[in-house]
Amino acid sequence: MIDAFVDRLFSPQNAFANPVTLWGTVGLGVVLASAPACIALVGRARRLDKTVMRELYARHMTWLILIPMLLAPALIGPGAIILVIGVLSLSCYAEFARATGLFRWRLVSLFVVIGILLTTFAVYDHWYGLFVALPSLILIGIALSAMWGVEPRGYLQRLALGTLAYLFFGVCLGHLGFMANDDHYRPLLITLMLCVECNDIFAYIVGRTLGRRKLAPRISPNKTVAGAVGAIILTTSLFFVVGRFAFAGQIIGGPIHLLMMGLIITVGGQLGDLVVSALKRDLNLKDMSNLLPGHGGLLDRFDSTLLVAPAIFHYIVYFQGVGLHQPTRLLTGS
Repeated sequence: MIDAFVDRLFSPQNAFANPVTLWGTVGLGVVLASAPACIALVGRARRLDKTVMRELYARHMTWLILIPMLLAPALIGPGAIILVIGVLSLSCYAEFARATGLFRWRLVSLFVVIGILLTTFAVYDHWYGLFVALPSLILIGIALSAMWGVEPRGYLQRLALGTLAYLFFGVCLGHLGFMANDDHYRPLLITLMLCVECNDIFAYIVGRTLGRRKLAPRISPNKTVAGAVGAIILTTSLFFVVGRFAFAGQIIGGPIHLLMMGLIITVGGQLGDLVVSALKRDLNLKDMSNLLPGHGGLLDRFDSTLLVAPAIFHYIVYFQGVGLHQPTRLLTGS
């Protein structure tokens, strides 16, 4: 059983069988290597001041860490990328707990962490029944722990923060990890993350170039209607093109499915960004943390994924299924 577990979850063989995985890896390497020269050229052409240049170089250095941190585990095997997503979930929760003060209610915080760990275990085990049962069970635990040993005043706040934290960082990001159980998880995850990140870039570039009317000035003053529309057009087009290669021969590789998933990614990504921005405005914060130079915290960087991951997961499950041909209950036995 151990050999089967290792072969299933940590097997880099045929990592580059899909052209999207191969050329996506090569393309990201070229972009990272050429970025400093491009930043220098843009800085000279636009005469950017030193502060902006330092921020751009800081963002590049951060991507030098983030991209290999996500790409290398995906190439190693599903077990590695599931582990990284589990750590990402706990790290995002830690930032959220510090920003909101949830960490002060230790029992509630403990149930959230237990929920994230159990969700990661269910993903590792490829146990879908446990995966879909955990939200209800963990929410019961959070509801009880929020009133245990603490005065009634503030119960709703403790319950709401604990529930939101588990649903966002355990359940939503857990769907991203569960996709690693699919036969074609590498091109799926690479295409998904590529388009989610490009969605932010497209919205920023179009918004700075053509944007006039603000999209949600009280929540995110820098977002514009033009940026949102431009991101919808460009991200959907990018997903349509890349998806034709990533999902060739699959049901979701059809034109209608590619267009629908592209729209889900771009709209869901922008809404996820706005949700976290609304949280930060309410907390009077610019960033959730300063862990990533030029980006803020991990939650600031991966906020767009929170709503996209479950939406894409269930779209694929409905029309095609996820991991149907892979063994289930690897640890607990089927």
